[in-house]
Amino acid sequence: MDDIVSSKKREGSDNEGSDKETARRQRIAEAAARARAEAESRRKKIDAVAKAMPREIDGRKGPEPIRFGDWEVDGKASDF
Repeated sequence: MDDIVSSKKREGSDNEGSDKETARRQRIAEAAARARAEAESRRKKIDAVAKAMPREIDGRKGPEPIRFGDWEVDGKASDF
């Protein structure tokens, strides 16, 4: 029981530690917001490029497979 009381005293008396933790959490939140904005910007650029490409007739469905540097047909991949 003394351990519980002493730990509560340490937590309550350590305002500097809680201020540091609050500042750390704020910096993390700001960095996360910047990362989300950057990712959204990249997605918009990728979507704009995809819209600008001509429509392929009788082509494969989905994103272009060669964007990863290989080609796959019927489950068989070949690098080029």
